[in-house]
Amino acid sequence: MQKRKLRRKFLHDGSGQLTYEIREIVSLAEQFREQGLSITWENIGDPIAKGEKLPDWIKEIIVDLVKDDSTYSYSSTKGNPQAREFLAQKVNERGGCTISADEIVFFNGLGDAVGKVFGYLKKEARVIGPSPAYSTHSSAEAAHSGYKHLTYKLDPDNNWLPDIDDLRRKVKYNDSIAGLLIINPDNPTGAVYPQYILEEMVGIARDHRLFMICDEIYGNIIYNGSDTAALSQVIGDVPGIALRGISKEYPWPGARCGWMEVYNQDHYPAFKTYIETLVNAKMLEVSSTNLPQLSIPRIMGDPRYQHHLEARKEMFAERAAEAYKIFSSVDGIKVIKPQGAFYMTVLFDDGVLTKNQRLPIPQADIKALLQENTSEITLDKRFVYYLLASTGICVVPLTGFASDKHGFRLTLLETDDKKRRQTWQTIAHNIEKYLLS
Repeated sequence: MQKRKLRRKFLHDGSGQLTYEIREIVSLAEQFREQGLSITWENIGDPIAKGEKLPDWIKEIIVDLVKDDSTYSYSSTKGNPQAREFLAQKVNERGGCTISADEIVFFNGLGDAVGKVFGYLKKEARVIGPSPAYSTHSSAEAAHSGYKHLTYKLDPDNNWLPDIDDLRRKVKYNDSIAGLLIINPDNPTGAVYPQYILEEMVGIARDHRLFMICDEIYGNIIYNGSDTAALSQVIGDVPGIALRGISKEYPWPGARCGWMEVYNQDHYPAFKTYIETLVNAKMLEVSSTNLPQLSIPRIMGDPRYQHHLEARKEMFAERAAEAYKIFSSVDGIKVIKPQGAFYMTVLFDDGVLTKNQRLPIPQADIKALLQENTSEITLDKRFVYYLLASTGICVVPLTGFASDKHGFRLTLLETDDKKRRQTWQTIAHNIEKYLLS
């Protein structure tokens, strides 16, 4: 068939930067499943899909809200006033920067917020973020600019903490950088930044007149005694945005309910105009979903909520220790015990991966599909694909997180204790087999 051209080029220059390895690997996994392979999904951070149950008291509050006819109305453009008042009070109780309810803006999940935060920047204004990077941030920043995401290094030899010298040097010598992105606790590494690290990063932003963005979606999933702080507690007079939500915390990922907290906009006219632009963009959508917003004061304000958070912290701390014990005994890899969120990164030692390593694939049709998909890919992705084809376990390659290091991310979410240990032991055993093949 003859191919025809349209009148004008209309595709955005950054369209090729929109990648999301966490879900892209699902396409290959589904093809394997069609051939009869049972898949163990370790690729995505959905606690509900891995068997976690909301406490009954939380469900009862949501059921009561569903019975209330007002639940089905629009919310205000920025979000439900009572929810915003409640959240602003929580920020102010932390100490540090104080805000009003007008400086809380709701979105349909943090993916919606991230898309707008990056989408309304000038193309020439860059935001530097961590590497490894969470794909939603790195892809959105790269897409808005049309270039590869700018990153500073997280150092696996220093508990995956930011390399402050690398960050300072890159900011100093690249005047296109307008913003600094932090993810704390971090996804994909599970690192939690000590307060002194956060203060150094704020200092860099202040010295170079940058605004800050801090993804704090896992801010209430911190364990193992980490000394950290919320952005609001350390930001001082620097303009910034913190991103939070309920998807990982209740957990209720299907609610698609996240919000941004805006700091110091009144001191910086250009930043205030930028925030007003984000609110106007939200106004064109009318509002975000009302029901989950209405639940926030009732659930987070309930005396049982703090116990709920503490129980989950303890649960993930135990699983992090369990995963660390299994993987730290394997030669050829490096693991750092997570201190927050519910992920762990397994890093391959330099030089241990080659293009000739393999795992046994019993089914000929799956082996053929694998061979079609393993040419011209990174060495860690090649391992991940072989692991998937051989065992059905689906993890995410580290190079899919805007990283030049080879490894993969797994989750701490499986609620079936026997299955969780068996999955991790199977991965560990297959690393050994692959590296020796």
